[in-house]
Amino acid sequence: MSLVVAVQMDPLDAINIAGDSTFALMLSAQARGHRLFHYAPEDLNYSDGRVWTTAHPVSVQRVEGNHFRFENPVSLDLGDEADVVLMRQDPPFDLGYITATHLLERIADRTVVVNDPANVRNAPEKVFVLDYAEFMPPTLITRSLDEARAFLAKHGEIVIKPLHGNGGKAIFKVGSDGANLSALIEVFNTAWREPHMVQAFLPSVAQGDKRIVLVDGEIAGAINRIPGEGEIRSNLAVGGSAAKTELTEREKAICAALAPELKKRGLLFVGIDVIGGEWLTEINVTSPTGIVAIDKFNGTDTGALIWQAIERRVAQRAG
Repeated sequence: MSLVVAVQMDPLDAINIAGDSTFALMLSAQARGHRLFHYAPEDLNYSDGRVWTTAHPVSVQRVEGNHFRFENPVSLDLGDEADVVLMRQDPPFDLGYITATHLLERIADRTVVVNDPANVRNAPEKVFVLDYAEFMPPTLITRSLDEARAFLAKHGEIVIKPLHGNGGKAIFKVGSDGANLSALIEVFNTAWREPHMVQAFLPSVAQGDKRIVLVDGEIAGAINRIPGEGEIRSNLAVGGSAAKTELTEREKAICAALAPELKKRGLLFVGIDVIGGEWLTEINVTSPTGIVAIDKFNGTDTGALIWQAIERRVAQRAG
């Protein structure tokens, strides 16, 4: 089965091919005989029920500095000419991102979009996770300084982060003395109109924050991300390091609890974050990462698992 695959993503010349999950998926698709096209989300067009874009046919190779080759751009009808759209641009989860989901939703009955655009829109990472509060650390969503102070008094130490942030950016720890809490809330309220996420600080983050990848609801693998010296953030993008890991029984139970809803929503490639082997903090559905490191440590081929799941979806659609 050879598929036409349109990849909606950030500029290819700016990615780190050593660890980029989208690039790994493109390499895997190409190895399976699929034809790749690259386009940016801002190039989407809509008229009379059609969604199309100007896209470059592209080939990829794992050669630093020479990792892709574009052919001349073409007009690609995503509803009639593409079999699969990979929606893989990085957040922020802003109006541009949301608009792209609305446009792609209009062709999702004809083209397999990964992940399902309507459910990406309806499942922001730090909001969707609230459906599984029994697995989460104590959590407050607020813009109120008074509420944040009361939460701090109850839990001793807290972290504050943007509700729609990504990549470990703008995550702050506040100690029991509350130093800078009022200033932080003031800055957050100025920078963002939405509420913010406040959580009890988990000292076990020093031992790592696991990224667990699920493919069509099934566990594909995991890595443990360990914070750098003097950091509470373990994201690889901000200096965390990856280590081989095994799942705890609690983590397996979390994955089992999530699986039916992920399948129901068409969230085929998902990365969840679990601290201390027990505390679920995020369900990443926009542009999950981590498969390169997982495959490096485990000798697996997560890209192939993802494409097998996509190919099954395409075959079911065709049948």
